[in-house]
Amino acid sequence: AFIKVFDNIRKYDPKRPFKPWLRKIIVNTAIDHYHREKKYNKEFINLELLDKNLEENESIISGISYDEIVEMIRQLSPAYRAVFNLHVIEGYSHEEIAELLDISAGTSKSNLAKAKRNLRVILKKNLI
Repeated sequence: AFIKVFDNIRKYDPKRPFKPWLRKIIVNTAIDHYHREKKYNKEFINLELLDKNLEENESIISGISYDEIVEMIRQLSPAYRAVFNLHVIEGYSHEEIAELLDISAGTSKSNLAKAKRNLRVILKKNLI
């Protein structure tokens, strides 16, 4: 993504904010990578349902560093990670994600739910 930024810096309009321009390049590069890799990564994860109450989750999360959270997100499958990042971190709607990733809005919602469930499993595994 940063190579694309440097290659296209002459196209940047200094009259406009830099951060949204940079974010768009990074997000689109990640989406392009996802599309290229999606045909090779067809693994499915068996999920175990975990029942955790909100207070327990809040106390667990408050004791985790930023780097640990990022590493846990990286452990998600590419499909789940893409939807999680676009929805939770970037703030895209499921309809926007569906259009960007060429999936249905229902698949986006399902992948987000599964990503959250997987993160709970990863959290439990890392904290025991």
